[in-house]
Amino acid sequence: MFSREIGRVVGVDSFRVIIELDDGIKGTHKSGYYDIYEVAKINSYVILPIGNEKIVALITRVKSFEENDFEKTSGEISLPKAKRHLIATMIGTISNDDYIEGIYNYPILDNPVWYIIKDDLSKIFDDKKKEEINFENDFYLPIGKASNFFDYNVKINPDKFFCKHSAILGNTGSGKSCTVASILQTLFKYEHGEKGKLKSSNIIIFDTNGEYKETFKENKNINSFNITEDGLKVPYWFMNYEDFEHIFEPSAGTQAPILKSALGILKNKKEYGKITFSQECVNYTKEIRDSCLNYINYKFRITLHNLIENDFNGRKEVFKNNNWLNIIGILDALSLEKAKIKSDKYYKINEEKIYLLRELLDEILENLNSNKIKSVENIDKPKYFDFSKLVTEGLDLAITDLGENQGKNREYISTLKLRLSSFISDERKSEPLMIKKENIKDALIIFLEYLLGNPLKGENIFSEYRKSILEDEKKDKKSQITIIDLSLLPYELLETVTGLIGRLILECTQRINKVDGCKGKRGAMPIAIVLEEAQNYIPETDYNGKKSIAKKIFERIAREGRKYGVSLIISSQRPSELSKTILSQCNTFIVHRLQNPEDQKYIKQIVSSANSDLLNQLPVLPQQHAIIMGEAVRSPIQLKINDIKNKPDSSNPKYIENWLKEENEIKIEEVVEQWIKN
Repeated sequence: MFSREIGRVVGVDSFRVIIELDDGIKGTHKSGYYDIYEVAKINSYVILPIGNEKIVALITRVKSFEENDFEKTSGEISLPKAKRHLIATMIGTISNDDYIEGIYNYPILDNPVWYIIKDDLSKIFDDKKKEEINFENDFYLPIGKASNFFDYNVKINPDKFFCKHSAILGNTGSGKSCTVASILQTLFKYEHGEKGKLKSSNIIIFDTNGEYKETFKENKNINSFNITEDGLKVPYWFMNYEDFEHIFEPSAGTQAPILKSALGILKNKKEYGKITFSQECVNYTKEIRDSCLNYINYKFRITLHNLIENDFNGRKEVFKNNNWLNIIGILDALSLEKAKIKSDKYYKINEEKIYLLRELLDEILENLNSNKIKSVENIDKPKYFDFSKLVTEGLDLAITDLGENQGKNREYISTLKLRLSSFISDERKSEPLMIKKENIKDALIIFLEYLLGNPLKGENIFSEYRKSILEDEKKDKKSQITIIDLSLLPYELLETVTGLIGRLILECTQRINKVDGCKGKRGAMPIAIVLEEAQNYIPETDYNGKKSIAKKIFERIAREGRKYGVSLIISSQRPSELSKTILSQCNTFIVHRLQNPEDQKYIKQIVSSANSDLLNQLPVLPQQHAIIMGEAVRSPIQLKINDIKNKPDSSNPKYIENWLKEENEIKIEEVVEQWIKN
């Protein structure tokens, strides 16, 4: 009769047991009835039976020490005996033929310890094929093989992996990008029960290094859509005030409030009764009203005459567009009745008409003051305005609206005007934000459809690019993965563009439940955002004291996104430099080789203490291997990630092979020409 027992428990804490192996076990294996079983190998399992249940423990350490026996009666000391101990982390429980992660019943001292058999492994890895998948609870998507048990797949629950944020971490070259690609390729290749393969997923990859272009092309079901620098156009009028502030850095004392007011003036219209009007009309009306009130003063007569003579014809269309027909009528009458007196060099105007005009303007401006809508309200709406007018008109109108110290304020904003003008003239920065492009009808609708890979109707810059980049048979088919190539985006715009895209996605999903016909459908359009080289967008430490605009948005998504169906997959080589807020919200971690002590320490701080022993293996993990832990996997384990086709273009350069060539094939002239062209 073969016994499964290999030792006894000699120490227990909250998640760890110390096991003393039987003296008869000299190697790392023990012969059983059906097979030879591992008993003392790192990353293998042992079983601790407690009644009808079995605790599963993962071996993380094996040590040996010598023990001397002292015979009291004879006073003799015998030769030392070698004792071997296993340190194992308790990770789960087999109960009623089911495996569950976690423990609720603890072993006692001298509790027997068994080696693990295939029946136990089948329960742990759940290797039985399911006829029907429970998407919420089942772990069914195979992403790799267990390092110590290559006959068994390590499976994740995709809903838990995507819904509750995940992190893929490791040194450069350890396999992070391949892991992202492998999981996504497996996800789209897999038959998800009776419903088959995915058909309308929304996955957006922020590709900092331009690695993923060819990764998903072979899978026609995915129909991946790659947005390069030619297609990466994010309309500037989608930006909120914080985005403008981040790019143009107005001084807090004077420039910031004037910039905010100017954006409000250009973006907003106000209401007076049923009459709509712009801030330009308001300022112009104040000038006319002041001239009317002081008409007996020579200076104000000249002002009124100049307003009518020089400015009104140019502004008449503005007034018409704002429906100020009564004022237009009066001003037209004044223009017709004016008579020039050469000696005084001003116009005689019917004083009765002046009085009527003054009354009308007083009434309108009084109502404006009593029902004033501040120009700074709603400046964050994604509403079109002419960017060039921000420099030529908006800032000056904002200063006029303030009313005080206009001369000094104009002097104070001169540097801000210079930065705005320089930005407009710098095509490298202005082109991605469409500074010199005209308004696009329904731009926000089109842009969001574009991001999510949906076919576009009509002709515009986005539809033209989509058609140019996709093959004919794919143009009218949804793209399930959108790859945004950020490799040539100016670094000054990286945070703004990525944060802006993230904010638009979040705010769009937040509004779904408020739409008639979509009540109760919050989260029904889930979107996963993959942040490659995430330290570029979500750093823990602000650079030069300047808070990252992208970090603020993605921290908000990390906290609130799950409710609305927006999730993050964080990929980074320096976890210690990432936002603690975001990493603390991740519920699944796939960690490749990490050699930096700070990064290792940081990971141990943010994951369960029960996994700390397992994480000691991080410095020696081979490429393509990783430790996975968290809600999306049945239990923490080291695994080898599945092989993939069309790996991301992240392989190491071949130094010696290229240096051995007689002449390098790269022509600097061609590189520079393309550089200058773009």
